[in-house]
Amino acid sequence: MKTLAKRWLPWILKGGISFGLIAWVLSKIDLADAWEQATSIDPMMAVLAVALMQAQIALGAVRWGMVLRALDAVFTWGRTFAVYFIGVFFSLVLPGAVGGDAVRMWFSRRSGLSLGTAVNSVVLERAMTVFALVLLVCLTQPILLERLPDLPGVWVFPVLLAVCVLGILTLATLDKLPESLHRWRLVRGLVQLAGDTRKLFFHPGWSLSTLLVALVGHVNLSMTVYLLASGLKIDIDPLDCLVLVPPVILVMTLPISIAGWGVRETAMVTAFGFVGVADHSALVLSVLFGIVGMVTALPGGLVFLLAGGKRMEAEELAAEDSEGKHPSPPAAIP
Repeated sequence: MKTLAKRWLPWILKGGISFGLIAWVLSKIDLADAWEQATSIDPMMAVLAVALMQAQIALGAVRWGMVLRALDAVFTWGRTFAVYFIGVFFSLVLPGAVGGDAVRMWFSRRSGLSLGTAVNSVVLERAMTVFALVLLVCLTQPILLERLPDLPGVWVFPVLLAVCVLGILTLATLDKLPESLHRWRLVRGLVQLAGDTRKLFFHPGWSLSTLLVALVGHVNLSMTVYLLASGLKIDIDPLDCLVLVPPVILVMTLPISIAGWGVRETAMVTAFGFVGVADHSALVLSVLFGIVGMVTALPGGLVFLLAGGKRMEAEELAAEDSEGKHPSPPAAIP
């Protein structure tokens, strides 16, 4: 019982934050206007947005595949795409107790990778994705400031970029920990993470190519929002989306809500309000963006079942039963 409560408590808290933020945003808009605008979307623009989101999944799989190859992991491209698709499905459609990243690690491990490589590849892919996002925000910030010279908090993203660089350098030096500590499994895992960090970020070929794919992915998300905005007849241009969407996505990466719901809506209403978009229009845009993401992730559920999803569920239940009967400390990275 304690194990079950411990497992679900974070998701209950995240659900409370998501519902609370959505309720707060809804209280500030005209629901009738929002519904009327949502139902008037141009179907062709919605279809094109779904197509771009499908391309986004492919870009994400390529990004992770490049990280795997930088780490000398033996993983076919077909398997990379399948496992990444499954992870997206769990992240966007079934954001429950088993996260998409954990699912990726599980399938990677079952496909022959060491546990350390499976974990590190996902961690470093996430690190590169966030770094590229912060970099893109900093690169587009001058454009935003030209339109909104009195925008508050302009120092935040340059500081975040510096923090990202410092964090990467810190990861790359974790193997400098004293030899006396290497007897601990956790420390040995950190040593491997340091080596893998250098393989990715300190190799110009891998780091620049992976960074480029990540940047293209963030631009692609911005254009997806632009297509939806055009379909809703919201008066913004592609440059508005390129400047405003990356900060929204960055806020969504905070692990405080379920699949970004609530946080995304609050951030979208705030960000697009700076360029004159009505609150109800920005809310509709955000909700449709979330729905498009879920729709494109749905086929990942079929891939999950075909790839042995039932076996994974059985092993999860067996692990829970074992932990309940024989409590033990969490397993560390080998």
